[in-house]
Amino acid sequence: MAPATPAAVAAIIPAKDEADRIAATVTAVRGIPGVDLVVVVDDGSSDATAELAREAGAEVVRHARNRGKAAAMTTGAGYVARQEDVEGRVGGSAARRPLLFVDADLEGSAANVGVLVPPVAQGRVDMTIATLPPQKTTGGGHGFVVRLARKGIEDLTGFVAKQPLSGMRCLTREAFDAASPLARGWGVEVGLTVDVLLAGMQVEEVPCELHHRVSGSDWRGQVHRAKQYRDVALALTQRRARRRLR
Repeated sequence: MAPATPAAVAAIIPAKDEADRIAATVTAVRGIPGVDLVVVVDDGSSDATAELAREAGAEVVRHARNRGKAAAMTTGAGYVARQEDVEGRVGGSAARRPLLFVDADLEGSAANVGVLVPPVAQGRVDMTIATLPPQKTTGGGHGFVVRLARKGIEDLTGFVAKQPLSGMRCLTREAFDAASPLARGWGVEVGLTVDVLLAGMQVEEVPCELHHRVSGSDWRGQVHRAKQYRDVALALTQRRARRRLR
């Protein structure tokens, strides 16, 4: 018996100032079985991210200014939906592809996010989340944001996340719609997890051999983590308020 043809999947890569890494990331993602559309959303880059992504084979959408990861994810999903509308008009009804979100700085290791696709494409779960091994370079944080996110998700849903801030995810369009509008800024991953689970959908964490750039302990890294903490806290506060109103 011939192996089953992988379901079509759209990969979305939010990116800002990733000229050094984006080509390798796009090339790796394009090689994932089933991925037939790679969309890079250039979120206000000041370098050649968009040009290099296009040369590597991605379709590129640009934000004139930086609008944040949640906005880039939403723009990418909208682009995929419009492409599917075109496909439907040309060839009849077009299936809604699962969405595979990939961080721009993974380079060649991005090929490994392919393990996130089968559980979703086969209908076993509605969203998969990558869990990463120890990184080659350790970060400068103390785990405050991770603990806040993990406890908040557990309190709201009962789900205990190993890596609640992981950005590499594959999900059905129905799951994406259930979480829309997405939580702002760096709260987007926590918001996605909570919203999908509260919609009664299934979530599974999947180990992935991925390596990316980690935030350092200098002032830039500290500012980044402060923004993360703010956005995660806001996402959780908003979802607690919504739950009380139900």
